[in-house]
Amino acid sequence: MNTFYFSDESDKKYALACLAFAKKLGLIDDSSLDAVAKRCKAENEQRSEMLEKGETVYGLTRFSLTAYLDYELTRFRLDFVSEKDEIKKNYHYAPISKKERKAFYKNNRDLFTRYSGDKFRFREVEMIIEKKMREEEYENAVNNLLCKLP
Repeated sequence: MNTFYFSDESDKKYALACLAFAKKLGLIDDSSLDAVAKRCKAENEQRSEMLEKGETVYGLTRFSLTAYLDYELTRFRLDFVSEKDEIKKNYHYAPISKKERKAFYKNNRDLFTRYSGDKFRFREVEMIIEKKMREEEYENAVNNLLCKLP
């Protein structure tokens, strides 16, 4: 039986909000779970064909619906954080100043500490800080959509 498994209703709503945001960004045309199932089937067929041709398949050779949904949601977040051109057409990223990056660094020093306890310098992690801030922007946008879902 082809079913999505969610731990609870809030996880399902979160996934639907992520899919709606991905549609708004232009990453997908249809944000329904039925469309996810169709994309999963197409991906599984593509991977199966690659295996038949003797090509290397990285990752899973066959996705369950739940695993594929997780894969898509992760991909959407990574695409957003990477500021892909296709997203820039449909979304205006908030500007991030150096002052904001430094404040994030100061407020999250534990993220930038090595195992031995010494800290990464700001210059070394500036790009990572910006990506973390983009992740927060993504989460805020998804949570705004989540508030609007029934």
